[in-house]
Amino acid sequence: MELHDNRGLREGFTTGSCAAAAAQASALRLTTGRCPAQVRIVTPVGKELTLDIVEYAFPACGVVKDAGDDPDATDGMTVISSVELGDGDGPINFKAGPGVGVATLPGLKVPVGEAAVNPVPRQMIEEALRAVIGPRSACVTVSIPGGEEKAAHTFNPRLGIAGGLSVLGTTGIVKPYNVESVYASFSLELRTFASSGLKCVGLCFGNSGEKAMRRVWNLGGRVIMHTGNYIGFVLDEALRLKLERALICGHPGKLLKVAAGTFDTYNRTGDGRREALCTQAALAGAGRGVIRKLYESTTTEVAMQIVREEKLDFLWTTLAEVTAKRCRERMFGELAVEAAFIDNQGRLLGASSGAAAFAEELAHAQ
Repeated sequence: MELHDNRGLREGFTTGSCAAAAAQASALRLTTGRCPAQVRIVTPVGKELTLDIVEYAFPACGVVKDAGDDPDATDGMTVISSVELGDGDGPINFKAGPGVGVATLPGLKVPVGEAAVNPVPRQMIEEALRAVIGPRSACVTVSIPGGEEKAAHTFNPRLGIAGGLSVLGTTGIVKPYNVESVYASFSLELRTFASSGLKCVGLCFGNSGEKAMRRVWNLGGRVIMHTGNYIGFVLDEALRLKLERALICGHPGKLLKVAAGTFDTYNRTGDGRREALCTQAALAGAGRGVIRKLYESTTTEVAMQIVREEKLDFLWTTLAEVTAKRCRERMFGELAVEAAFIDNQGRLLGASSGAAAFAEELAHAQ
């Protein structure tokens, strides 16, 4: 039976639901000698799922992930659980099979060295198993074929989860286009920074920004995280987790939006790039013709070229100060923020007055 949300979009089920159903099927196969065609589980939100089972080498069973109408990275992948029963009563233990990661940093939801099967999926798996094996001890090995390759395109390597994907889900149900999972990843990464004792964090928007940031400030180690479009959420979480300082670096195509006060930089959410640039150019005395050229520029790269041609390069330092001030105002002065503009070639365009000191702190923290 398909589930739909109030927008008519088809809901899916999480990797946690897959692992729980597969574990129950594996336990049934051990105890009855037959692999069931389907099993029924109840998710943490009370929704009942009947999931098809794929038979693997005894006693392993799998479930193919269906993310519904959500563009989930693991949609169509198979989650396999293999249960090994203990000799007597006892706990359920977990192992990471091929394609499932292992926690390597403190601050995650599972201890260092443990399989990256999050607490709610663990609870779901245990409940599904207890329905078959009662209080008997067991070890569940969870695998996701192809998971190690897929994990390279997720937040897992940055979170300190090595070797594969995480088994996730707090509700058992995938809500289409739900940004909550992205927020959860940001929170986890910031928590690992805080747990390591880091007080200053480097922030950039993506991979190219990180490469440029490392090149400009000569940074190594794990001191930088990506914010994607959600710089405002990341700043809020950094403060909540008691980080004290943040250095934000980025290309003008993104960072100018923050200078304009836009803290969700998705192109359909907000902009302000031209307005921020033109305002500072006008305040610096640029003529009306220059301002018009900047305002009518089709891309940020074109605007950057105009800035160079008109010898207005000093504007990037001014705008970095504006960006840092905007961020500090958003945080009511409770989080110290500095900013720097960097181009696609990894050259520093301009930085706020305290950016170099923050970068030096990050360099010593690596």
